[in-house]
Parts: sequence; C-alpha cells; structure tokens
Amino acid sequence: MKLVEIKEGKTRFLIPEQEEGHNFPPGSAPVFFNKRMAINRDLTVLLLKCIEPETYLDAMGATGARGLRVFNECGIKATICDKDNDAISLIKYNRDSCCKDVEVVECDVNVLMHQRRFDAVDIDPFGSPAPFINSAATSAKKYLFLTATDTAPLCGAHQKAGIRRYFSKPLNNEYHSETGLRVLLGYAARECAKYDRGTEPLFCYAREHFVRVHLKVTGGAGRADKALDNLGYVHHCSKCGFRTEQKGILPETIHCSECGNKLAISGPVWLGAVSNNELLREMLDKLPEAELDNERAIEKLLSVCMGELDTSTFYDYHVMSRLWKVSPRSIDKVIESLNEKGYKASRVHYCGTGIKTNAPLDAIKESLT
Repeated sequence: MKLVEIKEGKTRFLIPEQEEGHNFPPGSAPVFFNKRMAINRDLTVLLLKCIEPETYLDAMGATGARGLRVFNECGIKATICDKDNDAISLIKYNRDSCCKDVEVVECDVNVLMHQRRFDAVDIDPFGSPAPFINSAATSAKKYLFLTATDTAPLCGAHQKAGIRRYFSKPLNNEYHSETGLRVLLGYAARECAKYDRGTEPLFCYAREHFVRVHLKVTGGAGRADKALDNLGYVHHCSKCGFRTEQKGILPETIHCSECGNKLAISGPVWLGAVSNNELLREMLDKLPEAELDNERAIEKLLSVCMGELDTSTFYDYHVMSRLWKVSPRSIDKVIESLNEKGYKASRVHYCGTGIKTNAPLDAIKESLT
C-alpha cells in the first residue's frame, strides 16, 4: 500500500493514500483513516490532558493515530489493538517511528477487554459501538469513551435498527441529534449497571456524522442505581411541538397538555446532564498549550456546551416558526426575550437554530416575534 505522512497535533504518522475522487475516501484505502475525525481525536487528547489516566486502550487502532497521539501528546501509557494484519503492520511501523514504548496487540478487542483492564477504554469503530460496550463495561477501570457513526439508527431515521442495537426507540424529529446522543448514553449506562457500575458523563457531544461520549465509570450497586435514575422517556407532540420528560424504566401514556393529542414516546434515553462544566472549563484553559489543529472550532464547541441547559430536547426555532406561521427575529433576540421573561434559555451545539429553554410554548411563541 502507498503511504503518505501527515501531522495531527504534535504527532506525525503514516496513513494509506486515499482516492480523493472516491465517494467515501477513507473506505478506498486498505487501512481505514478518516481525516474528518481529527477534531474527535483532538478533543480526546485535550480531555486526557485534564483527567490523566495511567493506562489507555485504543481498541480499534487502524493506523494507530489515536493511541499514538495519546502517548506522544499526553504521556499516557497506551495500548493499541486491532485484528487486521495490514493495520497491525502499519501501527507497528508508526509506533517504531515515533512512539517506541506503545504496546501493539493483534487480536479481537472483545477478547482483549475480557482479559485485561485499562484506566481508560476508547471504542471508536466504523459504525456502532454497541457490540463492544458489554466487554468494555468491565475492562474500563475509570473511564469509557465511545464513538458512534451509525447516526441513522441512533437518531430515528432507521428506527428498527436503532431498537435492535440500543434497545431504545428514537424519534426522528428536529432534535434527533440530541436524541441520538442520549440513546447512546442510556445504553452505556444500562450495560455498565449490569456489573454494578455507575456512569457519569464528562463531555458528550454530537457533530456532523458522529456522536461522541466520554464517561467516568465507578463501581458499586449504589452508583449504578444512581446512574439508572437518569433514565427515562421523552414524550413529544407532533401536532403542536409540546414535549415533556418522564423519568423511570417504564413509560406512561400521556396526552398533550396543550392540544390533547396523544404524545409519541422516545426512549429509554439519558435525561441528565451530558457534560461536566468544571471539566469543560479546564479543557478550555489547557487548549492554547495543546497546539491542536482545530483550536478555534474546539473553543466554540466547548463554550456552547458549557452554556447549554440540561433539558433533554431543544426547539428549532425555524421549525416552530413554520408551525406557528410567524416570521421569527434573530435567535439571539429570542433567547434574550426568554431570559427577560424570567426563563432559562441557551443556544445548543447540535445546530445553529436550536434553543434550549424551560419556558412554556406560549412564552416561546411570544418571544419569536
């Protein structure tokens, strides 16, 4: 295979040459590497600089980029695993060129995770992480990181696939990106709870074609129960846009308090906070010294996530404007108006036209114009 050298952050490594004219360039090479996921890797490096685990597993190495960067830029003892022979050869070549102390393991990662434990386990597959979370739930001593690129099942576009993989029913509506994130968080919490382990979101976000979650994992039945207390359902009215949360394992049948319509149910999903603001502040503080390629985009993302309310849905003010047949003013003016009325309101990182608020529908409608 023909190789080319690239640099991400402070790390140089080789990747297979990709066909730029190909519909999906990463899939045109014998070993997978997606340049568009650089910001995902950047954010992982930045977060690890703050939490500093002693050991880290890059569960699906491919080129080894993520694990090599973690070792080189964070000074964390890294293990890189892959079961593909071509990938292992490339990982070892990259390891020998810049990070000689990185451990490289050729095997099925589920086997490795059943045999060994690591402070931080990072699952970044092509598609769904669901087949690996069960073994990762016990292998991760302190932290579990997951990437999902199967956003259609997670967000409700392929609902049956989402139900099969995550045992949750997503709704495909204007806040589907947040639903996908919360479906993944809920599934991870349930998988860890089977082993009396609790999960706490550290920094979780959805961007472009993927969902990324970083979780703190702790032992004990009480902590598992506390995590499960954050599970529940979102009830949504497709007629008037009303939505409400319901905590618990079993959903209730609820009718809309605004128009009487029977509400559609999404869940179980994670209803709690999806990020720790103290950690996000620390990440922002360390950002200038990290020398990351996507610094401006990361700063914007972290800043918006810090300001987000913890509600499990958001309103797309363009969707609501069409529903109510009104011409909206700027989104900043809408948020300002809601705050002046005494309600909480914020932008969202999921989309540029999203608003999170605890205001009722009539107050939102009044603030739009």
